[in-house]
Amino acid sequence: ASVFAGPTDVAYAPSSAALELTGTAPASRIAVCAARAAEPAGSKFRHLPAADVPVELRGAGIASREVRNFGIPGVLDADAIIACEVITPAGNWSSYPPHKHDEEREGLETELEEIYYFETQVEGAMAGAPIPPGADPVGYQRVYGTDERPIDVFAEVRSGDVVLVPHGWHGPAMAAPGYDLYYLNVMAGPGPT
Repeated sequence: ASVFAGPTDVAYAPSSAALELTGTAPASRIAVCAARAAEPAGSKFRHLPAADVPVELRGAGIASREVRNFGIPGVLDADAIIACEVITPAGNWSSYPPHKHDEEREGLETELEEIYYFETQVEGAMAGAPIPPGADPVGYQRVYGTDERPIDVFAEVRSGDVVLVPHGWHGPAMAAPGYDLYYLNVMAGPGPT
């Protein structure tokens, strides 16, 4: 019914495949995440049912969030993409502490570009809580660079917004008080790993 309702089924199609999606019920959003990939031998279609999506709680206190690890190594081994969903409860921070992955450092970091796709909702809306008149669910995303590679983004985000992280430090993603924040987090090369 909503990205806030829980994990969903996930399909992985290799780069040489054609993919057709047909819904049996209305869907508010369907996400298609893609990355350039060299097709390894034996790459094939894979399906991960919602019940098999690993869900973990990360962080603590106001830096806690729910992470749905549907597209990470060891779960849905993709050829060149990593993806997960994060639910940050109202008033909490996620993608924290700030981190980066824009250079190759063996065992510490690999060069990845990243996209955050956001959805917001009034806290408790999925549980049927009344939505206050004039409510405008909002969150915030921070991206910043180094002296050598500057970037400076402080974005106000709402449902349907996207923030690109081509390089630099990113975090936190902040859910404003009273508004839950969701993001689909997708990462891929240009690094070799």
